[in-house]
Amino acid sequence: MFERRPLSGELAAVKAAHAPASIVLDVDTDFGTLPPGAAEDLGLLVDALDPATYPGEWVPDDAPGPLHRYAGSDFTIGLPGDGTVTWTRQTDPPVVFCKARAAGTPDAFLDFLIAEALVQVGTDVPESFLPFFADRYPDLDAAIPLDPASVYQIAAALYDGWLGLRTRPVFADWADDYPGLHDAWVDAGDRLRDRVDGLPGAVARGETEFPDATELACAAIKHGLDLPAPFAALETAAYVDYGADYGVQWARKTFESLDDE
Repeated sequence: MFERRPLSGELAAVKAAHAPASIVLDVDTDFGTLPPGAAEDLGLLVDALDPATYPGEWVPDDAPGPLHRYAGSDFTIGLPGDGTVTWTRQTDPPVVFCKARAAGTPDAFLDFLIAEALVQVGTDVPESFLPFFADRYPDLDAAIPLDPASVYQIAAALYDGWLGLRTRPVFADWADDYPGLHDAWVDAGDRLRDRVDGLPGAVARGETEFPDATELACAAIKHGLDLPAPFAALETAAYVDYGADYGVQWARKTFESLDDE
């Protein structure tokens, strides 16, 4: 199921600079959450497994099932919505996973996604939105008057936006040392620009639901794009500093203002 992915050139250099001990694996299936049995197979490729568990009170009773399983005692890697490339520090060394869908991803963009994961592995960021929000997740749930799946989607997006703020300066500094990866980062942002600029109209016309709009806007943060309201309020150093508390406050104020319209 797993095969070591060879890295060369700029990717190898990024790995050496940010996560030298990590390994990068191709996975022959797509997964939201890696099945526990498959996760255990990682023991053959790493030195140790260190499964993470989280307090049950962090997860509202009506939250999607994968989130309850993720918080539980089973060795669980990944969550639905994580994308083509994901990573874990529940192994020693840490592992970056390229899912089967990566086969349809342009090479330059896939290289950037792997490089991005390596940068994230090399920081002290939480592994997912659940430990990011931690005991504030029920507060986020209470602040968003939508169904549990939408709360999940918005939480994952807000975490992605916070990660983008943390890592964006690294990508912006790659022009000289890793020009191919820098160009892929810029190109991905350019491809998002028109969609982000058109978000207010798309939401107003009912063409885009608010969770989808949040996901798109937060994905654009790591590319340094100008965001429309209310997402522009996430483009701030205060979000980096205050993290989950700021995210909950943003959600509460945003939906209160939407209710007033």
